[in-house]
Amino acid sequence: MAEIIQRDGSWAFDGTTVRITPGLHRSVPLFRQTYGEIAVPLEAVAGIVYEPERRRGRLRMRLREGADPLLQATGGRLPEAADPYRLAVDVDRSGVAEYVAEEIRHALLLDQVPKEPTQTYLLPGPPVPVSVRSSDGTVSFDGTHVRIDWADTSDRVKRATGPRIIAVGDLVQVEWLPNSGYEDGFLRFVTRETVFSKLPAEKDPYALDLWGSVRRDLLTALVATAVTARLPHPSTQGGVDGAERTERPAAAVPAQGDHHDVLLRQLRELGELHRDGVLTDEEFAMTKAVILRDF
Repeated sequence: MAEIIQRDGSWAFDGTTVRITPGLHRSVPLFRQTYGEIAVPLEAVAGIVYEPERRRGRLRMRLREGADPLLQATGGRLPEAADPYRLAVDVDRSGVAEYVAEEIRHALLLDQVPKEPTQTYLLPGPPVPVSVRSSDGTVSFDGTHVRIDWADTSDRVKRATGPRIIAVGDLVQVEWLPNSGYEDGFLRFVTRETVFSKLPAEKDPYALDLWGSVRRDLLTALVATAVTARLPHPSTQGGVDGAERTERPAAAVPAQGDHHDVLLRQLRELGELHRDGVLTDEEFAMTKAVILRDF
């Protein structure tokens, strides 16, 4: 077995699987500790390299496109420290890192593992049920339904609509952007009815606006990944791209007539919220303008 143990975690390769375990040091991001151990089958690996540097080197593993729902859901937007496929290596362990990388490359060559995109996910993603409390509310996923319970600080429009429950079968895709600390992020669940809706995340009842603790909000990627793993694989949707958001199947996009019906329903619901006093005149006018502009 080829193995390297570092402060940030350990990688162990037994010839068929690369087992990645996060470290317990306080410097290890909460996301990595929460996501836990990842078992990467050799057939999911596209390549591996060790990059030496003056103070600390770095092991980098590249997976085949479409192999991992985590990479599909996050689209390469995870902060480097939270990326499980990168391992910081102390200078005095560079020889071990090179050995681990060489053993994996040798196995890839012997097994003739292709580098082409996969037709199915080769990693399972996080187990369910999973629940994360973010700055905009708590999002939970039990394997079949997503539930969003809004926080007291959520927009009044969201709180007025009550908890949002979405069946996996109604979803077209999941969109995720991390909270960088400089710009807000979001976790949006796109359904057949909301595929054309471009409401800002702070007012979208199908989206969590991520504006609070960067460390805590990053955990929403757990839910994004768990849901993505249970949606149709991107290879069935006109192409695979692990660095971009999942492409929507043409069949999932409503026809223009359906789009018009969705628009009318959104305007009607908006008007009811205004009449009930939930929305002020200013909030009503702004939200209506956003809906009409996107139409």
